[in-house]
Amino acid sequence: MNLSYAENQTSIKEFMLLGFVNIKKEKSFLFILFLTMYIICLLGNSLIIAVILLNQTLHSPMYFFLGNLSFLDICYISVTVPKMSADIWAKSPSISFVGCAAQMYFLVTLAGAEGFLLASMALDRYFAICRPLNYTRLMSKWTCLQMAATSWICGFLNASLHTTLTFHLSYCKSNGISHFFCDIPPLLSISCSDTSVNEAALFTVGVFVGLSPFFFTLVSYALILHAILGKQQKRQSHKAISTCVSHLTVVILFYGSGIFTYFRPISSYALERDQLVGVLYNILTPTINPLIYSLRNKEVKLAMRRLMMREHSVLEMRLFQNN
Repeated sequence: MNLSYAENQTSIKEFMLLGFVNIKKEKSFLFILFLTMYIICLLGNSLIIAVILLNQTLHSPMYFFLGNLSFLDICYISVTVPKMSADIWAKSPSISFVGCAAQMYFLVTLAGAEGFLLASMALDRYFAICRPLNYTRLMSKWTCLQMAATSWICGFLNASLHTTLTFHLSYCKSNGISHFFCDIPPLLSISCSDTSVNEAALFTVGVFVGLSPFFFTLVSYALILHAILGKQQKRQSHKAISTCVSHLTVVILFYGSGIFTYFRPISSYALERDQLVGVLYNILTPTINPLIYSLRNKEVKLAMRRLMMREHSVLEMRLFQNN
């Protein structure tokens, strides 16, 4: 076993989460806010998954990826918000060494997987709009499964690297993490070991896991926009633009906050600013994803309406039979 890891096991048993330490009056507001956003995320994303599974018209590559995104967002927000909600009322919020490692591992896994999944969704829209005659062949069921699996595998590999590097450091200075949850930048900022390798890995791997999918997505939508503007059919163009706008909104929020968090020197880490970005990156994005897709996507709204009408009809029939 690595020496620094052995030291951590003996000297650091837990980390203190200092994100809520200086918050006194706003605790009730934050608790209600986090709990409300968590419930909205669970209900919204669960509804999208149910609608996609129960509606045959939505069994297409675009909605396959949307269902994966909804499942990922449920997992993503569940890694942090339940613990954060409990910590609001704790006198000394803490997390065990192993618990911190697990939380960061799943957080980084899901963030990396979402980046590749968003790029897959962009590629799907590019083929659907720019290569419609070959769309069925290019986006077969097997291809979609491979793309989704690749997204998850890349997320797991990325998290394994960063979790191993981060928790083999020595934390002899302090065990206080200036954040609501365990993440790479605040952990590196309190380590008394040399973090140059970690920062280099964060930047180098981040180019592949973060920037590459981001630029790939931007290029895909640039090509889509060029193709849309060249079309004569206004109805088709409007529908394509509407679908792309909903996707781009998610992309900008996710990648923008992610790049700000991980692509800058650890020495520039600031408590209040980075806590705000952390909330945006880990809580707001998974919460608004179902709202964006349901409000801007006519097919999803129609499928939801049909599902509600069907459930209402079943309920009325049961009540009639009981009477």
